[in-house]
Amino acid sequence: MKLVGEIILPGDKSISHRALMLNAISYGKATISNLLRSQDILATINVLRNLGVKIEEFEDQVIVYGRGFSSLKEPQVALDCQNSGTTARLLLGLLAGLDINATIIGDNSLTKRPMKRVTDYLLSLNGKIVLTNENYLPAKVLSSKIKASEIHLHISSAQVKSALMLAALKSQDTTIIHELSKSRNHTELMLDYLGCDIEVNDLSIKLSGKKDLICKDIIIPGDLSSAAFFIIGCLINPGSAVLLKNCGLNPTRIGLLKVLDMINAQYEILNRRTYGNEICGDIYIKYQDGLRSFTIEKDLVPLLIDEIPILALLATQIEGTSIIKDANDLRVKESDRLNAIYENLKKLGGNIYQTEDGLIIKGKTELHGNIVNTYHDHRISMMLKVAQTLCKEIKIENDCVDNISYPNFVIDLQKLLK
Repeated sequence: MKLVGEIILPGDKSISHRALMLNAISYGKATISNLLRSQDILATINVLRNLGVKIEEFEDQVIVYGRGFSSLKEPQVALDCQNSGTTARLLLGLLAGLDINATIIGDNSLTKRPMKRVTDYLLSLNGKIVLTNENYLPAKVLSSKIKASEIHLHISSAQVKSALMLAALKSQDTTIIHELSKSRNHTELMLDYLGCDIEVNDLSIKLSGKKDLICKDIIIPGDLSSAAFFIIGCLINPGSAVLLKNCGLNPTRIGLLKVLDMINAQYEILNRRTYGNEICGDIYIKYQDGLRSFTIEKDLVPLLIDEIPILALLATQIEGTSIIKDANDLRVKESDRLNAIYENLKKLGGNIYQTEDGLIIKGKTELHGNIVNTYHDHRISMMLKVAQTLCKEIKIENDCVDNISYPNFVIDLQKLLK
């Protein structure tokens, strides 16, 4: 099989969450175009509505009406984040420091994902949050008043950092956040776009609530993490050539392009442009022989959290030994992603070994049919569907989870397959 044609990518999931939340606490009206309509984003919309935010949905746009933090009212029901870790973790920061009491819940998968990594830092800003068993949802957010502070993060996490920034906006004094390494900076860019008192200098972020945020229209660029599955599908199927339109090219999200450079894959970026501080463009790529094996480690890992499953599949199809390490954070995503990758690719005939913090994959191997499982993780599901382009005999259990991030993934993949 081969992939041929072009795809207009759905809106970036990370930016979609933030466009909704940040405009909800700004003043005015914002029209959001190309918002991702996935389960995770719908969870954020429902949570905001339960907090009293007015949101209107149309076929091609969503309109958010903001009145600053006064938009948020004490909810009459538990705030259900479903499977969305971004919704839950950012919500902890959004509510911390308000005169509001609220309970945050999630589905079975989300209640197994650690939240203490967020709440410990929020406590240093005087937020008051009680977690079940000190680490997991449900969480009770209690009325409090934020006090500015200087915080040194010990993990590299855009969700943790963003939760702290949302909390810090409730103080007129300056909070300083020092990152361990650079993580996704969508929150910083959008806060600046909406008029926040924010200054970013390398790994340090200074911000306060001195300036009101003003709602602004936003066009959401396409999701590079989702584009990765088509890009790798193209690189492992001879005769493929794909154009991916409106793809986000934020410098903190282009870990995939760094890996493509590492393996000597040739690609073109066309029609580069900027929407609301976010860079985007069109990516053209075609099948190539002789790709090199790769190593993903250290500061590159936080830039590839969603792409590592599909890169592991790529590693089975190129000569040499590819190594993924320093990736412990993948064990607390929607699934234990390292184990999910290992179990599935091993069943398909991959020469793969699991380590404490990563994977070792030796290629090139021919995949064979077997029954595999998504572990209810959308990125594992998408990776396995790309694997089916190499071997039709692969049978996937629990394969209906793509709608967490990309409801039309199968439709778009089928459009390209020739």
